[in-house]
Amino acid sequence: MIGTVFDIKEMTVHDGPGSRVTVFLKGCPLRCLWCHNPEGLSAKPQLMVKENLCVHCGLCKKGCAHAECQPFSRCIHACPKGLVSISGKLMSSDELAEKLNSYATFLNRVGGGVTFSGGEPLLQADFVAETAKKLPNIHKALQTSGYAPSDKFKMVLEQVDYVLFDLKLANEAEHIKYTGVSNKQILENYRILEKSGKEFVLRLPLIPGITDTPENLKGIASLAGENRVEVMRYNTMAGAKYKSVGLEFQLPDLKSNDVDLSVFKNAVML
Repeated sequence: MIGTVFDIKEMTVHDGPGSRVTVFLKGCPLRCLWCHNPEGLSAKPQLMVKENLCVHCGLCKKGCAHAECQPFSRCIHACPKGLVSISGKLMSSDELAEKLNSYATFLNRVGGGVTFSGGEPLLQADFVAETAKKLPNIHKALQTSGYAPSDKFKMVLEQVDYVLFDLKLANEAEHIKYTGVSNKQILENYRILEKSGKEFVLRLPLIPGITDTPENLKGIASLAGENRVEVMRYNTMAGAKYKSVGLEFQLPDLKSNDVDLSVFKNAVML
């Protein structure tokens, strides 16, 4: 089976227990206004150009015979500053599993593992499940928005040991406004996760004026109950990569607000 991966990061420390190798899978059905991985939104490989450093020499536009460059009408090898690249690589589950299994000895020694992230990894649920089956000796985690058909969620859930599950906005109308989708399916999968017996943590990104309001914090706290919540500080560099993939960052400069975590029964700030 073939999947599309846009990055594999080693030694990540906030993507599950211990030191991890995180696989970023391409494609996401949400359009969160604060997304800091815009290169992961499209499900297809796409051109990335760091325009802010470009001197417009034109070398990348002169054409080439490289097969990997032909779909994009730009040469990804010609830029003297290395500003042109492709986000997204097609990989078989065997190829990805072989690479991830090569880390097994180290990851087990440090109490870490592999995390499937995105984008939204459940958009490639079959590929994730098939790859995970081929990692029998590695701790496996899923980092997800929870937005996927429940049968796909259950299928992947069976193959992982740990889940990092986003809860962004408790109010459905607000969720639609700021992410582009309803949270009904997300909450359905959250209930499945609670009953599954799998170890998990909830994650709340703090977006000033959007997710950090007293109303939303109380709503998320009510949904979380006794479950552990990791509250993620706003990433002020969220918009840095948008121009490189031909997109425009929609949020203005935001200043983080102080928040009262006492509304949660079990929360930490990351």
